[in-house]
Amino acid sequence: MTDSVVAELTDLLALERLEDNLFRGQSRDIGTKYVFGGQVLGQALAAAQRTLTDTARCVHSLHAYFLRAGDIEHPIVYTVERTRDGGSFSVRRMTAIQHGQPIFVMTCSFQQPEPGAEHQTSMPEVPAPEDLESGPGIPEELIARLPAKIQRWLTKEGPFDFRHVYPRDPLRPPKRPPFQQVWFRLTERVDDNPLLHQALLAYASDFQLLGTATFPHGISYYQPGVQMASLDHALWFHRPFRVDEWLLYACDSPSASGARGLARGQIFDRNGRLVASTAQEGLIRVIDRTAKA
Repeated sequence: MTDSVVAELTDLLALERLEDNLFRGQSRDIGTKYVFGGQVLGQALAAAQRTLTDTARCVHSLHAYFLRAGDIEHPIVYTVERTRDGGSFSVRRMTAIQHGQPIFVMTCSFQQPEPGAEHQTSMPEVPAPEDLESGPGIPEELIARLPAKIQRWLTKEGPFDFRHVYPRDPLRPPKRPPFQQVWFRLTERVDDNPLLHQALLAYASDFQLLGTATFPHGISYYQPGVQMASLDHALWFHRPFRVDEWLLYACDSPSASGARGLARGQIFDRNGRLVASTAQEGLIRVIDRTAKA
């Protein structure tokens, strides 16, 4: 039995090995209707990491598609295809399966560390995390009017502390440009293993990102008639980092069309080093509940 939500999350990523290339993971109900996409990202990456013979190789990119909604009540089986083990790079392809059907596929590439040319964009100038409040910042009386699952999502203590530079009321969202910056970190110190920190960042990278695409439209996931779901997810790892130290997630959305929104993210450490980049397209569907069938 775990002692904390952080221990619960690290246990979630410590998959049960069924065969050399076959793993089973459990699910955590964080208040979403279906399995949280970040959980599947983190577990799939953890499964791929377990098949590496050279543990010095670290993931530098992953590309994933969400095919079906995951069932929170049942475990997920991950199959790993050892696509390639070369002199410098290893490639793995994972399929997540529930009830006999694939719900998710992902390919990731690992690289042996080596020196090379370096440059990066600058981190935005933002307040320090200590100067910002944590939590959703929504009055309790408003949360009480929401469905039970969303209440749990907003009030349940999670393993990450999120602090928004420009907070936005997700229940009564104003229209504003599609940009946001969010500081986040794991609430407890964890092991130094970089593979664990990469899997934890994959988990956390699914928070905040797609919501950026809703900002110009004054809508949010929490409103009735708004359907949102991740369709794909890409994540590039640039430099070493720790998820139990403050990281800044700088997100923007360049486009929304065809009931889909595209969002991009850059993740910086506190010293301004760009440690990872993300991109995601997701379903953003607004249903007119007043329309006649």
